[in-house]
Amino acid sequence: MLLSTLDIALRGANVALLLVLAASLFRGFGTVLAGRLAAAFALGSAAHAVTASIGAASQVTAAHAPVIALSTGNVVVFWLFTRALFDEGFGLRWWHALIWVAVAAFSFVNCMWLAPASGVRFSIIAINLLVLGFIALAVAQTIASWSSDLVEGRRRVRVFIVSAVALYGGLNAVLQIALSGSSTAEIANIVNSAVLAGVVTAISIAMMRVDGADLFPAVAEIQADTIEAAAGVESSADQKLIDALMRLMGDERIYRHDNVTIGTLATRLGIPEYRLRRLINQRLGYRNFNVFLNEHRIAEAKAALADPSQAEVPVITIAMDAGFQSLGPFNRAFKAITGVTPTEYRRLKASAA
Repeated sequence: MLLSTLDIALRGANVALLLVLAASLFRGFGTVLAGRLAAAFALGSAAHAVTASIGAASQVTAAHAPVIALSTGNVVVFWLFTRALFDEGFGLRWWHALIWVAVAAFSFVNCMWLAPASGVRFSIIAINLLVLGFIALAVAQTIASWSSDLVEGRRRVRVFIVSAVALYGGLNAVLQIALSGSSTAEIANIVNSAVLAGVVTAISIAMMRVDGADLFPAVAEIQADTIEAAAGVESSADQKLIDALMRLMGDERIYRHDNVTIGTLATRLGIPEYRLRRLINQRLGYRNFNVFLNEHRIAEAKAALADPSQAEVPVITIAMDAGFQSLGPFNRAFKAITGVTPTEYRRLKASAA
């Protein structure tokens, strides 16, 4: 009885904390995609706090199944949140909603029909393997995108948030698979609720330690006020490094090379990565390294598309010559900067000539 009461109390505290966090995120950052996804993830986590049941051996009721489906679908929101958090050019597509619906629907069908037909343990394994798959995608996104973030404090907090959630979610899924039908389920659920409370509290504290506008930027763009403020404190040594960097970009067109990283440029300039990050962020006003590269790539592509002598050159050739690896990312980056597609841009330049 005592354990049951403690479990209910911890679940109630988690739900309350997550609902407050969701409301705070939506009120403060509801105008940006990463903020909205963070709020949605907090809401889905509240559903998880209600339904999480390690070692469950009984079938799910019809009233419980929709909440479990919402909780399961939340792993898709987590994946999308990590994409928006680390890729400032990321935008939601219609098929993202379809993925969420498919995962939630599978969870609901699993609870209502597959579990009674094939057994609860099989149902638990199927759902949690799906959860582990999306957590792996989120972690892979974090690893791939983390180095491009130029704001040092924000990089650490973002990685902490994703790591904490992924670690908790991964361990929760593994324990649900391993302890299905176990007699230690009641204690495991209490420990799970306590750990969830600790994770949510730690994330909330970590978010308070950085500027919210840095954590959830609306767009990746050059900030004029940042440039002006930095100009007042620039040193001659920094200016020489900036000049050398611009020569690499303008004369050598290093942005054309495959797999250009901030480490590559730092090595060419003979300086530590952290110093180059600070220079590009504080002196040039960029908050994301990929945006810095893409602006140079798009500038070259714009010149090529506007050149009458290259009117017959395919767009994909121009894109790859400028350093893009495929047409999709080029089209998205080009439209984000110019407001039109490469083909439309070429047509507009040709009609104006």
